Amino acid sequence: MNKDFLKYQAQTTPHPLGLEVVKAEGSYIFTSDGQKHLDFVAGVSATSLGHCHPEVIKAIKEQADKYLHVMVYGEYSQGPAVAFSKLLADNLPQPLKKVYLVNSGTEAIEGSLKLARRATGRTQLIAAKSAYHGNTMGSLSLMNFEERQKPFRPLVGDIDFIEFNNEEDLNEITEKTAAVVLETIQGGGGFIQPKDQYLKKVKARCEEVGALLILDEIQPGFGRTGKLFGFENYDVVPDIMAIGKGMGGGLPVGAFVASEKLMDLLSDNPKMGHITTFGGNPLIAAACHATLKTILETELMAATLEKEKRFRKLLVHPLISEVRGKGLMLAAIVKSEEIVNQIILNCKEKGLILFWLLFEKKALRITPPLTISMEEIEEGCGIIIEALNQIETKA
Repeated sequence: MNKDFLKYQAQTTPHPLGLEVVKAEGSYIFTSDGQKHLDFVAGVSATSLGHCHPEVIKAIKEQADKYLHVMVYGEYSQGPAVAFSKLLADNLPQPLKKVYLVNSGTEAIEGSLKLARRATGRTQLIAAKSAYHGNTMGSLSLMNFEERQKPFRPLVGDIDFIEFNNEEDLNEITEKTAAVVLETIQGGGGFIQPKDQYLKKVKARCEEVGALLILDEIQPGFGRTGKLFGFENYDVVPDIMAIGKGMGGGLPVGAFVASEKLMDLLSDNPKMGHITTFGGNPLIAAACHATLKTILETELMAATLEKEKRFRKLLVHPLISEVRGKGLMLAAIVKSEEIVNQIILNCKEKGLILFWLLFEKKALRITPPLTISMEEIEEGCGIIIEALNQIETKA
């Protein structure tokens, strides 16, 4: 591992995986030791079209020759940001027609929370247990995990928690509630899908009491579940949608989307109710437009469901209890946390990149690029099964 990486760059854990990357292309990451690694993680659901997709690179290069940052968000009309916002809005249901471009998924959540409080005049926010929406102060406040919250208190106040998929908890949503914030599919909690029309029932309860529904589409979004956005699988439309990760083709970006009526509230009383210097950056917006256009104009979304079937067919082993998720947002649940650690580190040595989930310690994250081929799926699953067989033999 590069010693300067550890010395000069702040770390997120005491033991990073430490691959020294020199190149990435398609479904593979290449390292300084001459090895190539099949990527089943896609930068944690971020590189939707694989690494360095030609259309994304082309858009970046073309925009780089024109102009980069020229003004803070919302003052100048910049072609790439306008084109992306229009294309996105054209492919969303009513009332999701106005886009606020920001720099990351967690900022999209922050903006969504501010908008909900501004729109309703209420303060209470309700989130789900075992949820993950980011790590800035507002997003962290939506996480009911004391171990992660305690060192950073006091956090944003007036936040309560309900259990995902528990209909009895919907009574906690009242006339005091500004918004309910949910992941369309719970990510860190183990790739848990809503069941029995749960999201539709949450939306109905919100409408009954005048609260807003914010859906976090940061992981499921941009084709990963077979639809452009995850909520389209569950017969519900949020009042506010937060997006990020897969929208930029590998560049840092986020956005929140709402109706024109709601979003215009951030432009006055006070002016600049939300503001960002680099939101809508033309280079990044060009990459977003190329990514979305490619997803919409190809068969990638439909193919996602066929690729899910292949994963489920191949990931059968006595140590795998189930495969959760939808499309290419999958988690293989194994017998113990120790097995997860062994598999991830073993597969790393065998040239396959896997990763952990935040809360569900028995889960193997499998979120490859949408562009992954059937042959690459078979190659990677073969490595996983080989690693499991070695663990089983030693047991």
